[in-house]
Amino acid sequence: MATTNLNIRVDKDIKDQADQIYSELGLNMTTAINMFLRTTIREHGIPFALKLDVPNEVTAAAIEEGRRIASDSSVKGYTNMDDLRAALDV
Repeated sequence: MATTNLNIRVDKDIKDQADQIYSELGLNMTTAINMFLRTTIREHGIPFALKLDVPNEVTAAAIEEGRRIASDSSVKGYTNMDDLRAALDV
């Protein structure tokens, strides 16, 4: 496969932010650009959403609360639904 260089100009902040996301996904800029171009060809248009799942503030707070509860030995746990329902008077 013959390769060619592609020179583009982008805002430095945009490039740095994208590079950070690609790095978190295990990609480098060249691989990410090649994925974009190949998918553009396959889809015949602007292609796909490849993103990290970043929870909103409410979800992040709920996750943190769950972690606190899970690590608190004074919080009663249940091993079956019948015991949980009985505790909740449901």
